[in-house]
Amino acid sequence: MEQRVRVHRARLGGDEFRVIRPVPSPARLALRDDHHWLSMYVDRAGAEQLVALWALAARSARSLVHLPIRAEPAPEGVMAGDGEPVSLDLVLVHHSLRFPTASWKEVRARLDAGRLQTAATADHDFPDPGTSRHPRRLYRSYRDHFAFAVAAHTLFVVGSPTAFREYGSTLRGLVDEAPSFPHRYPHAGHFCVEFGAGPWYRTRNRRLLPGPPHIRY
Repeated sequence: MEQRVRVHRARLGGDEFRVIRPVPSPARLALRDDHHWLSMYVDRAGAEQLVALWALAARSARSLVHLPIRAEPAPEGVMAGDGEPVSLDLVLVHHSLRFPTASWKEVRARLDAGRLQTAATADHDFPDPGTSRHPRRLYRSYRDHFAFAVAAHTLFVVGSPTAFREYGSTLRGLVDEAPSFPHRYPHAGHFCVEFGAGPWYRTRNRRLLPGPPHIRY
């Protein structure tokens, strides 16, 4: 699959950062902090773009993949937690980059105009869903979990190439299964995907987030 992107660069101190943004910006994705959970909403076009960008992020160990979606409204009628929801952007980044999330606001403000490129990702970037669940995922020794952080109205999903590829297989369900789900299971409610960071206590207590991202089709 191919995805049009704009590649930006920004210097902060002695470091240079490379930020990839989709062209056009996703209009079918919304993400917000509802105080009890992190909720993302996608339709078919948004799901296809999200999967393509996720595959690009899995291969882009030296870049941040930024989805500027916080201006997009959530669908009407969805439930929210207590208080006013906070809309968020999304950034996908490898932990090997060691990007300091606290500096994101300043880096974002320093981005240049960027240049257009076409990025290609292969359909086989993600393993088959049946083989992607690592048998040691629930053990403390397993290291390919995601970490999450919020900074400057942006949710950061931070992980290894293995984490992005394995969870990408789950994400593909939004494209391959979700459109036909209401016809196959008319009484089952909505189709959704949820990402964890290993044991629940790691997500809530170490990252101080309301919970892992919950992606609803």
